Amino acid sequence: MKYIETQTLPSLGHAEVRIIAHTPEAARAVAEALRHCFAGAEQRSYPGLHGDTRLHLTVDTATPAGPVRSWLVASTTPLGAGAHSDEI
Repeated sequence: MKYIETQTLPSLGHAEVRIIAHTPEAARAVAEALRHCFAGAEQRSYPGLHGDTRLHLTVDTATPAGPVRSWLVASTTPLGAGAHSDEI
């Protein structure tokens, strides 16, 4: 059975992130890494269907969250640059 989630889009400048992990600790570690890049994380966790953990969070992609955010912006591929030959 295929599950289709129907939700409204997040507000402009925000993104909804879904993390599925075997343990709550693993899901929280990924969420913490995202919080270092993006501000405004709102976190909700749910038990998964197969004993896993599902963590949903909203991040503000328009607001810097510190030094890691600066690295993220600096590492963005310039407009018009394509994939390297070994990335295709």
